[in-house]
Amino acid sequence: MNRKNTGFLKNFVPYLVVALVIVILVNFGQGSSTKNFTYNEFFANAENMKFERTEMSVGNTVVDVTGKYLEGNTQIPFAVSVPNTPENIAKLTEWFAQDSNKSVVLDANRETVMTIILKNLPFLILIIGIIYMLSKMNTGGSNKAFEFSKSRARIEGNIKVRFKDVAGCDEEKEEVKEIIDYLRDPQKFTEMDAKIPKGILMVGPPGTGKTLLAKAVAGEADVPFFSISGSDFVEMFVGTGASRVRDLFKKANQAAPCIIFIDEIDAVGRQRGAGMGGGNDEREQTLNQLLVEMDGMGENKGIVIIAATNRPDVLDPALLRSGRFDRQVMVNLPDKKGREEILQVHARKKKLAADVSLESLAKRTPGFSGADLANVLNEGAILAVREKKKKITMDHLDEAIDRVMMGPAKKSKKYSEKEKELVAYHEAGHAVIGLKLDSADTVQKITIIPRGEAGGYNLMTPEEEKMMPTKKDFLAQITGLLGGRVAEEVVFDEISAGASNDIQRVTKIAKAMVKSFGMSSLGPVQYDDNSGNVFLGRDYGKGNDYSSEIAFEIDKEIRRIVNACHEDCTKIIKENRDLLDLIAKTLIEEETITFEQIRNLVDHGTIHPLETKEEETPSMKKIDILPSEGAPVEKPSEE
Repeated sequence: MNRKNTGFLKNFVPYLVVALVIVILVNFGQGSSTKNFTYNEFFANAENMKFERTEMSVGNTVVDVTGKYLEGNTQIPFAVSVPNTPENIAKLTEWFAQDSNKSVVLDANRETVMTIILKNLPFLILIIGIIYMLSKMNTGGSNKAFEFSKSRARIEGNIKVRFKDVAGCDEEKEEVKEIIDYLRDPQKFTEMDAKIPKGILMVGPPGTGKTLLAKAVAGEADVPFFSISGSDFVEMFVGTGASRVRDLFKKANQAAPCIIFIDEIDAVGRQRGAGMGGGNDEREQTLNQLLVEMDGMGENKGIVIIAATNRPDVLDPALLRSGRFDRQVMVNLPDKKGREEILQVHARKKKLAADVSLESLAKRTPGFSGADLANVLNEGAILAVREKKKKITMDHLDEAIDRVMMGPAKKSKKYSEKEKELVAYHEAGHAVIGLKLDSADTVQKITIIPRGEAGGYNLMTPEEEKMMPTKKDFLAQITGLLGGRVAEEVVFDEISAGASNDIQRVTKIAKAMVKSFGMSSLGPVQYDDNSGNVFLGRDYGKGNDYSSEIAFEIDKEIRRIVNACHEDCTKIIKENRDLLDLIAKTLIEEETITFEQIRNLVDHGTIHPLETKEEETPSMKKIDILPSEGAPVEKPSEE
């Protein structure tokens, strides 16, 4: 029997016992073995009956007689009620006087304690049962129904997470190290008149380890950790959120030194007076109370508030001013070195095969967060268990990366020969641009096995990760994304819907170049619309900050950039038609080819190289193209 069923029976048995006791007591004294005589029946047979012990309760109008009589050797209980008349009393006395020790006369108006208890016991049991059920309602999880105003923060002590468990964010650790020193020894800060920030706001994409870093601070400082989500403050009941904020800070003051961690603070800290609700809704009252409580905290009182969000742009300015969340720690996606360190942390207990290279995995996973990397190793372990292997191999992790990025392979989905050829040339087009265009991403893997919504895909990674991409890098990205569509045009003189995602990404990059980065003939002017979504704390009715003429120019620039990249892509595909055909035909046969196999194709013309002459092999050298005629030429930086 599982725990769920055991818990159900444990909660249900007390109610069943109470119900059975009530039923038994209600029927108490009314057993089926008692013979209930009528008046006439009793007087007709009494002279011939041999009575055992009897009791007569003489009332004003009725005499109640109970006792036992013999029928053979069996004693049978009986009961009868007769009118209280001298004649009846005389007869009863005569019949029961055969043995005076067995006849007792009781006063009908006199009740013993036991009689009173037995008479009222069913009602007492019923009252006890009701009290028991009410007490059950007021304990455990149901008690929350009566505690709307109490804080729902989870209090954790003796945190086991340390800085060694948080990888890929060395600079972020440095930003919070003095918080640990302060929580351990606040006196030395007080002596220097140094005021530790009351609030630290951790900002970064989802899965980068903001919560883990906050826990590590509490673990290193060995202080209590109050954890709550921003949505836990807000309820439909007026005043509940503000009351919970007060209760949270009251508990924190009692447990100081401690850390209060508010996850997804944008749920309660969005900009006031904008979007839905106006300035009078429950969320804004909760935010007001949070601001008041932070102002009411004394300097160096041993309480540090850490909040996390991936939407800092919607937070209220009053929340970010000095004296509140005046320090922001950016927790960004890890670089290659950081990804390798994260993989090492999550691989501590994993059984990895000798062929597994965490450095290679880190190189193949640009843009992955810490949570994504942990998921890759976990998926690899699941695949190893599924195949009944003793260790996780590189093939398992390779498949895990594909599953995390695109979903599981749809091996049951079959292409027609024409569709298979179309997909192969499409993916080969991306690969050719990646191989031949300078600044384009390097091809790591190509497959035409469907995954998710994609018929096939290229795993392409940058040769080096850049913090500040240039205009040349963006143009190379656009050209690479157009490689599949151009290959379809060149080979089949036809286009398919398979490039829809590529076109979406191309348009997004081109728009960003024109509207955000000033990489067009419109000059270094930002035309991006920062009004945001009204439901995320922005205003109604705010339109574009530019005229319709500028909007027309923006559209022209976007089209010109995309068209120029399309021309360059077409030129590269036509010049390398032999390589395109080679990769496409290999894909049709193999369905999936890796980076090493691609190199063999380029160098030797086959994925299984034999002795070939070096002069007969194609070159792996990339070409550096300039923007097509009419495209803006990037000016050198004056830095």
